[in-house]
Amino acid sequence: MAVKEKDRFSTATRIRLLGEQTAARVYRSQTKRQARRSRLTGRAALLALVLCSLIVALAYPMRQWVAQRADIAEQEQKLAEAREQTEKLKDAKARWRDPAFVERQARERLHMVLPGETGYTVVDPSGGRVRPTEPGAADRAWYSNLFDGVDKADRRGAEDDH
Repeated sequence: MAVKEKDRFSTATRIRLLGEQTAARVYRSQTKRQARRSRLTGRAALLALVLCSLIVALAYPMRQWVAQRADIAEQEQKLAEAREQTEKLKDAKARWRDPAFVERQARERLHMVLPGETGYTVVDPSGGRVRPTEPGAADRAWYSNLFDGVDKADRRGAEDDH
């Protein structure tokens, strides 16, 4: 036994035991770290799954919200345009209540004059009519052109019947 006890306290034995203990501690530390890593990885996967689920769950309501905001903006624009149109109509109504404006419109549009005034109307010499394109049609009487048109229409109708 004395030999074993001597071995027990020898430097080589102590170093060997110290190395084994250190190796055991390192092994346990690595095992704990790996366990912690795998546990964090599982937590991270669960967190990612929860976040993805929230994104998917909120995607449709967010799209609806954005669409409704666009509709609201469009309706507000229409409301602003309607208010502007209302203001224009109120201004026009106020102008028509002014006797001077009504008189000016009657003179311009209806060619009315006050008693004692002389009104002049300039007539367009062409009379606003379109001249026929046939040669010599302008030199004939109007009823001749009318009868020629009726004859042409009658000839076209007869051709369509055959």
